[in-house]
Amino acid sequence: MVETNQPENLQENLQQVIALLNKHKLVESLVHKQDMPKHELIESLVHKQNLTKLRWMLDQLSPRTIARILEALPGDDQKIVWPLVRDERKEEILLEMSDAVRVELVSDVKPRNQSMMIRVFDLHEGRLRQIPIESREDLAQAKPIWIDLVTPEEEQLVWARDIFGVELPNPKDLTDLETSARYYVEENGEVHLHSDFLLDREKESRNVPVAFILNKETLFSVRSEELPVFRLQRLRARSQSGYVSEAKDVLLDLLAADVEYSANALEDVYAELEEVGRQVLRSHITDEEAAKILAAIAEAEDLNGRIRRNVLDTRRALSFLMRGKFLSEVQHEDVREILRDIESLDGHTAYLFNKINFLMNATDSSVNINQNKDIKRLTVISVVFMPLNVLAGIGGMSEFSMMTQGIPWPFAYGSFAIGLVAIGWMTFVGLRFFEKRKIQLHRMASRRI
Repeated sequence: MVETNQPENLQENLQQVIALLNKHKLVESLVHKQDMPKHELIESLVHKQNLTKLRWMLDQLSPRTIARILEALPGDDQKIVWPLVRDERKEEILLEMSDAVRVELVSDVKPRNQSMMIRVFDLHEGRLRQIPIESREDLAQAKPIWIDLVTPEEEQLVWARDIFGVELPNPKDLTDLETSARYYVEENGEVHLHSDFLLDREKESRNVPVAFILNKETLFSVRSEELPVFRLQRLRARSQSGYVSEAKDVLLDLLAADVEYSANALEDVYAELEEVGRQVLRSHITDEEAAKILAAIAEAEDLNGRIRRNVLDTRRALSFLMRGKFLSEVQHEDVREILRDIESLDGHTAYLFNKINFLMNATDSSVNINQNKDIKRLTVISVVFMPLNVLAGIGGMSEFSMMTQGIPWPFAYGSFAIGLVAIGWMTFVGLRFFEKRKIQLHRMASRRI
């Protein structure tokens, strides 16, 4: 594998990838439109030809370049390119890319086989090393410090119970636990923690429950879907010697990474609210713009609330570990550092709540101003037509015909219509005069103050 591409070639590489993708999609659409014998065979050959070229090109690029290319591609193209990257390079590429793209790619990963449903890690030369697990015998021979299960089947849960003597929960039942049952110690010394981890995606944000079980020298983690925090921590522990030394280090590092991930999500909330603030503080906002602004504020408020709940849950888990005296002195210091980070996030979430309330009130005020302007226009129209309605009623009476007897009716009614227009115009001018006068008096009073 050659990795000699320099950053200045990024644009050229991106254009080549886009060209191959466009060719792939064009040929695919043409093949689908054709009605010919051996259609499926031809389609398969065409797909393989284009995708093979793209896969070969990706093999020649550095992880950093591939990360930049994926960030520049739209979501649909990312889903075509990402599966073409070799599995052994994906972890390093994910470390190079932005959080938003990483979350989208990692969250779309679905377990395809047993080795993905259950990941087993041991310590090798001070680094985490993943052990391939294809059968019960492979798991029985391993000496792991961390076993990570993502949407496990009942068979994998039985393996863990028979080999390690630990009863693992089904990830579907994690949301049914009461608060008092989330942190406890079994009679045999097993430590159980159920903590929420933030998953911040472009279209939605939610908290994913994760169950941790410390059984002797092994950490078990069970969850229903892949999370960016876990994948990032696996990469760090593999690449850095001495990053972890036992199962409790892995647990603390995962909780610390969750706090770091929450901080990154808070930065996104800050950026979004800054953009919303610029729109709100403009001189005029239409009702359509106000509706979009309120939707953006609601999304920011929802994410901020989830972040606050997430760090609160992490604080409770760390406090449980400290109270239970499960940690060494060095690990206690690590927990204190994580708690200090959480305290700093509390101030940010409180500030964001205040800012969200301010922007919400400002947007509501803009909507009320627009409504008041509409009501004012209707009021002016009503005042202008009020005397006209009275005069029109008089003109429709029989007495008016008697008063204009002897005057030709075209002249009489024409003069009456002109009089109505003149009175309406005078009423409108009078309203404008009094309005300007009121504004001038208000300005003079303000200057005196």
